[in-house]
Amino acid sequence: MSDPLFLVRGLTVEFGGLTALSGLDMEVNPGEIVGLIGPNGAGKTTAFNAITGIVRPSAGRVYFRGTDITHWSPPRIASAGIARTFQSIRLYDDLTVAENVMVASHSAISYTFLEAIVGLGRFSREERRIQEKAERLLDLMGLTEFARERASSLPYGSQRKLEVARALALEPSLLLLDEPVAGMNPAETMEFSNLLRKIREDLDLSIALIEHDMGFVMKICHTITVIDHGIPIARGAPGEIKTNEQVIAAYLGE
Repeated sequence: MSDPLFLVRGLTVEFGGLTALSGLDMEVNPGEIVGLIGPNGAGKTTAFNAITGIVRPSAGRVYFRGTDITHWSPPRIASAGIARTFQSIRLYDDLTVAENVMVASHSAISYTFLEAIVGLGRFSREERRIQEKAERLLDLMGLTEFARERASSLPYGSQRKLEVARALALEPSLLLLDEPVAGMNPAETMEFSNLLRKIREDLDLSIALIEHDMGFVMKICHTITVIDHGIPIARGAPGEIKTNEQVIAAYLGE
């Protein structure tokens, strides 16, 4: 097997005297979909925040493509090829669906301020490329019909898909999804599962996700890591996790 695309070793986060995450080990191989699960307050989002530079780890290391990115800033991590979504949807409600995706793409523009003012040189080429990329991503996510509508007018499930499209506009190799199917009904969840598999294949992506919908996690993930009160308690294939006594106790109580 090839080396892991993404590797976490001993990741620990402390806030004052409180340990929110302790000794997390996690890896994602190329093409995998990996789950990070646990009860409410287990430290899952804290782990994603530490991985993406939003909070500073107290100990441990994070590697991406063999490079130590532990203390990189969030923009630098995103530029390296790691994009994420959040528990609460973060869209520009007053912009159109297409504009939301285009704004995300502007983090990688190469034209100068002067070129933007006069609308010449690299500006026109870059803007055309960004528009075409937005159109491709909206088509991939099944959102083309909503392209000219305000983001705030979309149904909840479509807003979730738009948030993923915005993350994909950064052209990541690793996509981190924080509770992507939260609030979706079973039909929407099944559609989103199929969509994730499609974008993984079409865009050659690896995916790590946090989710409370166990049916979704068990069906889509290759491996799953479980944490409880910030402490890793299990890691393995879905079939192993489903029957693990520690995992059952963490979710259902002793």
